Amino acid sequence: MDRDDFDRLTEPHRHELLVHCYRMLGSIHDAEDLVQETLLRAWRAAETYDEQRASMRTWLYRIATNACLTALKGRARRALPSGLVSASEDTQVPIELSTEVSWLQPFPTDPASATVAQGSLRLALIAAMQYLPARQRAVLVLRDVLDWPVADIAEALETTAASVNSALQRARAKLAEIDITEDDVDEPDDRQVKSVIEDYMRAFEAADVKGLTRLLTDQVVLEMPPAPLWYVGRDAYGEFMERVYAMRGPDWRLLPTVANEQPAIGAYVRGDDGRFHAHSLQVFTVTRAGITHNVVFFGQELFAYFELPSDLE
Repeated sequence: MDRDDFDRLTEPHRHELLVHCYRMLGSIHDAEDLVQETLLRAWRAAETYDEQRASMRTWLYRIATNACLTALKGRARRALPSGLVSASEDTQVPIELSTEVSWLQPFPTDPASATVAQGSLRLALIAAMQYLPARQRAVLVLRDVLDWPVADIAEALETTAASVNSALQRARAKLAEIDITEDDVDEPDDRQVKSVIEDYMRAFEAADVKGLTRLLTDQVVLEMPPAPLWYVGRDAYGEFMERVYAMRGPDWRLLPTVANEQPAIGAYVRGDDGRFHAHSLQVFTVTRAGITHNVVFFGQELFAYFELPSDLE
């Protein structure tokens, strides 16, 4: 197999490999590195590939899974603030960013993409999966998301079917223990979600805190990685937004996007030069009762992954 043939056969699988590595690692940056590592390993082993034994897709997934397991050795789990510290009751506490924590990152998704199983990339689920040991995480993804037969998983991980079933049972039990209630809500249809987010964007750009809080549920959660800080409740959310406008001014522009199969926005704040500069990427959970969760990711480097500009006129 020459290089042109290799690239032709592997390129159609690149995006779904990126999704797979993200599920395992919780970081789009790390996932991109692992896709490159997967393709490098595959190229080096290209002469051993036997299409009679496995499809190119299955072969690449096997290599990617084992590359992720190698990368995860000795690594701490990626987390959100709500998984590390207790909720804060002081909306005036100093915002200090922590670079010592491996934070969960959002992932750009296309709602129409056929390579993503519905609900399999939601932030709450990805965060919960970080609590699983790496091999349990791999077994869960291969079996429950990709629907691989147990025998194929055992072959990919060089273990037995009994070990796979045992790991799968423990992984499912752990997720049930974590109780990912956010992923079990009765979501409104796309039109209603769009309407809520559009109302939120209008209120945000108008610095209308009362308008914002009317869109929230009583126990809404607001968290802000990489700051180890989060709040619960409509009142706390509103008080924090008053602080944001007092600190950064009322001039903001927002662009809609989609992250982890959830509505999201890129937020831009006016700088001293008159331009609007990338500030945060916000990912929402919207239910029929209103917005229940907003994860505000600070980090301008994330905007490039979502094909959002770094600044606006």
